[in-house]
Amino acid sequence: MPLSLSWVIKTDMGTLTGAEMNGSPMALVGDALMAGYYTNELLLNFLHKHDSQPDVFGLYAQTIRGMAGVQDIAPVLREFEMELLRLLGYALNLDHDSTSHGPLQSDLLYEYRVERGPVRVTERRSSMTFSGAQLVSIRQKQFQRDEVLRDASILLREIIAFHLGGKELKSRKVLVDLKRSR
Repeated sequence: MPLSLSWVIKTDMGTLTGAEMNGSPMALVGDALMAGYYTNELLLNFLHKHDSQPDVFGLYAQTIRGMAGVQDIAPVLREFEMELLRLLGYALNLDHDSTSHGPLQSDLLYEYRVERGPVRVTERRSSMTFSGAQLVSIRQKQFQRDEVLRDASILLREIIAFHLGGKELKSRKVLVDLKRSR
């Protein structure tokens, strides 16, 4: 029987007054536990106190379920980050050139600019330069491919950092330190 993880959201005139888990708690261990701390920290930093966000909490519950018992949590985290940004109004533009408004061309290079989206360039200038094919693969969430997962991680890390105003996430720092020590 699958574990039930849903939230009872309490509001008063549209203001979040509480959230309680409805069902069995999930046991996260190892990398999944650190990823759980990371998802919590993202919510704490992106959401405003007393702001009712039932879709965000539904996404959170789905993500925690997805991390429980899987070996590779990175694809689950990338999907969470992409969907969280979308729900908060910061959706990624991964389908058209922000300058020409035409569809991304697989063989062309684009620099992803957080406030604009992909802008065509002629050479790789930064870690935020991707081919059209790379951006389309991220949009299609082809995270079973290591290179797509790596590209998505680079892209999302920069976008999240931008929207957090440069604030460093403690959970990310701990995870990087742990990986270095391994």
